[in-house]
Amino acid sequence: MNLKFRRKDTPPEFPDVVTWAAWLYYIDQMTQIDVAKAIGVSRASVVNYLQEARERGLVSIHFDQKSISETVISKSLQEKYGLTGCLVIPKTVERLNLSERLGVAAARILFSMLKSNDVISVAWGKTVLAAAQAIPHSELENLTVVQVVGSFHSTVEFSPEFCTSVLANRLNARCMNFLAPAILSSKGLKEELLKEEVLVNQFKTIKSSRIIVFGIGAIDPESTVVSTGFLKESAIINYLEKGAIGTILGRMIDQNGQQIFTEIDDRMIGVTLDEIKNIPCRLAVAGGPQKVEVVRATLKGKYPTHLVTDYETATALL
Repeated sequence: MNLKFRRKDTPPEFPDVVTWAAWLYYIDQMTQIDVAKAIGVSRASVVNYLQEARERGLVSIHFDQKSISETVISKSLQEKYGLTGCLVIPKTVERLNLSERLGVAAARILFSMLKSNDVISVAWGKTVLAAAQAIPHSELENLTVVQVVGSFHSTVEFSPEFCTSVLANRLNARCMNFLAPAILSSKGLKEELLKEEVLVNQFKTIKSSRIIVFGIGAIDPESTVVSTGFLKESAIINYLEKGAIGTILGRMIDQNGQQIFTEIDDRMIGVTLDEIKNIPCRLAVAGGPQKVEVVRATLKGKYPTHLVTDYETATALL
């Protein structure tokens, strides 16, 4: 029985069908049969595409990020928002979790940035943890991974301490967790605590960072800042009334990317939004329709130098 195949049009986020097939197989980890169904070709064609991808150097041990970062949409985002680099992952495959897919892509970008003696600052959240868990083990020497926001009580897995510890373990790096609460009971207590040597050294290390990786949060029931209990409901309402649309590193921003301040910020311990701009490589990871506006605001605020997002979010940002 002869089967006829009708190949689908290559999605605009890919330069050609070979790159498309390679991404589905190596990054999304679909079987060759599933790749064939997705593209509309035979399994034999998929085998040939994957072979060509290897011969062209598109795929080796790691996926060649340049092939994706140089797509029209990635370049357009870089030009519009002044980014140094941008990786746009293809449209979401229903059976795969978007946070995990973004994390895997971010891990590859982060790994390509690393050099011996680097200090890497780490925030927290689902995508940050996914990146930490997906990054390959490193043989680079004298790496340090440092937590940039204070600690808080939460039952979620993606806490600041855990994200920092996982990344440090994967990279065989020195781990510096933040030995202080994220929010203190008073401004005076915060000022006194910041005089302690352990926190003085923590902030010195953060300021010496060459790289920081962070997520971008919306303000909804599923968002990190809400689901973790990082802020009380009354505090969130106060920020919303002042025009907050989302959060970076626990700091609230408006639609133009400007930080919104309340008395809570006077009691909060951690790197500030102005301070992260002094870090040379700033990798932001976020995607999904609920985050379009806050990602746009983050880009307007010039906080990231590099962005990892998904195709739907990227098109909405242009």
